[in-house]
Amino acid sequence: MAELNSMANIGREMEKKLTSVGIDSAEKLIQTGAKQAFLKLKETYPQVCLVHLYALEGAIENVEFNALSENRKKELKEFSDFLKG
Repeated sequence: MAELNSMANIGREMEKKLTSVGIDSAEKLIQTGAKQAFLKLKETYPQVCLVHLYALEGAIENVEFNALSENRKKELKEFSDFLKG
């Protein structure tokens, strides 16, 4: 099982937060998906923001979050905006 901190964009702080919501491996993050992982984080850590969502997606795609395609960023922003109500 690969460790979370072996993934792009996942530092110690993000790893701690993910582990606290039950996502304790790279495989589990990939299986859960960025949006669902973001929802879990948002429940426990209401201050997480769009950049966290980008970081999760980048980790899953194995790229730096700022290298995500503009279309993917737009889709993730729409998801984040929807959550705000």
